[in-house]
Amino acid sequence: MHAEAGNLIIGGGAPVSVQTMFDSSLHGLDPASVVERISELHALGCDIIRFSFIDGEDARPFSYIAAHSVIPVVADIHFDYKMALLAIECGADKIRINPGNIGAKWKTEEVVRAAEANGCAIRIGLNSGSLPKGREGLSVPEIMKESALEYLDWFSSWGFDNVVVSLKSSDTAETIEAARRLRSVTDVPQHIGVTEAGSPVISAVRSTWALGTVLSEGIGETIRVSMTGDMEDEVIAGVEILRTLGLRKKGVRIVSCPRCGRHAFDTISFERRIRRRLLSLDKDITVAIMGCLVNGPGEAKGADFAVTGMKDRIYLYKKGVLLKEVSAEDAEEALFEAITNE
Repeated sequence: MHAEAGNLIIGGGAPVSVQTMFDSSLHGLDPASVVERISELHALGCDIIRFSFIDGEDARPFSYIAAHSVIPVVADIHFDYKMALLAIECGADKIRINPGNIGAKWKTEEVVRAAEANGCAIRIGLNSGSLPKGREGLSVPEIMKESALEYLDWFSSWGFDNVVVSLKSSDTAETIEAARRLRSVTDVPQHIGVTEAGSPVISAVRSTWALGTVLSEGIGETIRVSMTGDMEDEVIAGVEILRTLGLRKKGVRIVSCPRCGRHAFDTISFERRIRRRLLSLDKDITVAIMGCLVNGPGEAKGADFAVTGMKDRIYLYKKGVLLKEVSAEDAEEALFEAITNE
């Protein structure tokens, strides 16, 4: 099975896609600036982006964003089915709903009928914190699985199959088990992620464990690394998980040392300063950032480009060969000039 959100194929053998969620309300924002930021996220590897669609004030900016975004846009709906209908009317490529909090089955059916008429995909999103009543005594993963199957039956009875399911928990074990249980009974595309995963470092650890586990089992067609942090870091983490698993080949691979007492070059500040710029390049290369001359030349041999240094002098390597020596203040531009001229 597969779903189609705009021009993005989810499932059916398509590459696993990376998602993030816009980090603020659309109220009062310049939609053109939002579109520009989406383009920057796309350059980092983001394939689809979700927005909270809260009330009627969101209609105008969301319509503009949906019409101009370089990637599909998703409207996140809770409680009010009329907002789902409005978001679809505004051009959403996909909406996310929990039929359990929409209020009535007939309201969900209206949303599904509108989605079908407008070529809009639907994600059935169930979180462990908002489970339906009536299934007490079952484990959280089982409740999520059974609820999802019930809603999928509804959708099927209405002739709608452009659907993705997400079963998320802040508990990694519950997230993994729910994904496994759902996949054991249906091949509907799954959006996977650990919800409320925490600050960037904590989230990266939890998400890598949960997403890496299920992705390595062939489960998961679209992912989000949920962070109490920047959208850009969510995307970077998601892309790196896929690259580490061999599920995404293209892109810049950064190798950098952790720094020790021998460091003669501030790799931490340098890597932090250039990371997003580097990862936004449409290049399939490895870049090494090393802090001293112990491992620097050795790492340079295995990288397309490498930077190491001694105090205020920086040494730039290309495929293991010293390309030039520059000052520390000129190192960033020297590196990007070399990459650009490759």
